[in-house]
Amino acid sequence: MAKCISILAVLSLLACSSWAQKWTNYNTKNSGLLGNYILAVTSDRRGCIWVGSTQGLNKFEDGKWTDYAEYNDKLKDQVINCLVVEGNTLWIGTDDYGVIEFNGNRWFEHAEETRRLNMKFIRDIVVDHAGVKWIGVTLNGLVQYDGINWYRYTPKDSDLASDFVMKLAIDNRDRKWITTNDGVFVYDGRKFTAYNTKNSKLPHNICPSLAIDKNNVKWIGTMQGLCRFDGENWKTYDIDNSVIPGNQINDLALDAEGHLWIATDGGVAVFDGDNRWDTFRGGDALPKTNFMKVAVDRSGNIWVGTEDRGLFCLSGYHMPEPATINDLAQAESDLDNSQTNDPSKVKGQKSTTASESLDTEERIKLTPNLEEGTLVISMNAAEAEVTFLNAKGEKVRTVPRYVRGSKINISKMRKGSYTVKVKTPNGTRSAKFTLK
Repeated sequence: MAKCISILAVLSLLACSSWAQKWTNYNTKNSGLLGNYILAVTSDRRGCIWVGSTQGLNKFEDGKWTDYAEYNDKLKDQVINCLVVEGNTLWIGTDDYGVIEFNGNRWFEHAEETRRLNMKFIRDIVVDHAGVKWIGVTLNGLVQYDGINWYRYTPKDSDLASDFVMKLAIDNRDRKWITTNDGVFVYDGRKFTAYNTKNSKLPHNICPSLAIDKNNVKWIGTMQGLCRFDGENWKTYDIDNSVIPGNQINDLALDAEGHLWIATDGGVAVFDGDNRWDTFRGGDALPKTNFMKVAVDRSGNIWVGTEDRGLFCLSGYHMPEPATINDLAQAESDLDNSQTNDPSKVKGQKSTTASESLDTEERIKLTPNLEEGTLVISMNAAEAEVTFLNAKGEKVRTVPRYVRGSKINISKMRKGSYTVKVKTPNGTRSAKFTLK
């Protein structure tokens, strides 16, 4: 009896955690959001959310949207590529007007420097430990601004071998990390060091995103997966060796707990940097689209910008703790031990032949219940991508984010034999069942 109570408590806690989280969508039809192609999101000290799109600059505060073209007409229909908060100043990177500063009352436009340094198409801005601004410019390199002087680094006058800067970050030694369309560069104040597919294990030279965690580990988003670099060792996570929902890594953000949020062309994922993942795939909780931006606000809400569906906000999210996952595994073990291994002898269950695939790293078991019209998959991993293949080997259905022990509705599937492929971080396993 005590075991049953324990099992129910674990399942109840997991269910409550799932219910607590909520996705909210803002788009041009249901809100004052200016554009559905989101390129930049950040939050300021007051908790206001600033959003840059292909149609201008918005602020979201207390449920109200403000169009900042009302205060600066240069922002009307302007492409806003990046937003950075420094104290009370908002730094805005645009396509046509370079860098614009806004302190809440006054606008500072650097028109002369924009012309002289050809600083159109600002891609990213970061502020280093000394307050110096570093500005990434599409097709015109890296610009340094200390509040008085401006200086530019390009392939013509430095060892920065690419002028197509994509993302910037500052490490704990105040070194500048620069991702480009030709690899990654590190600037220590004297020289640039290059990492690319020829001299490192970087999986692809086009690197749209970058983040550096509290342990000074560099997370590099490429067109062929997420790369981890600790200064010595390289490791790549892609759709073949992890549950990451896409190989094109568009943006990265770290939350207060150090979890890495990942925006991809196939969905959004969160990773603890070790072995725990959670994913939100396109077509599941989120629409099928390209996820361009991810940011974490001061309240811990996750903001996700898309290519054509506007902005999504995830509130109330808590990543499952390792103990919770282990407790669930034990609960499933207790349930298995409390009943026969033959599904046909369990009360309320009829039918089917089922087989299982065994491995030292992963074990799966299918338990169909034709009376309910459901299928339950037991496995070692907490989550998996499940694909159904018919007798001809044709893909007929995919469950992109299956949670271990939950029920899949099979009542509308045609009768016949099926192969079920279960893809987890431990590998891909297959099992068969017959729907009679």
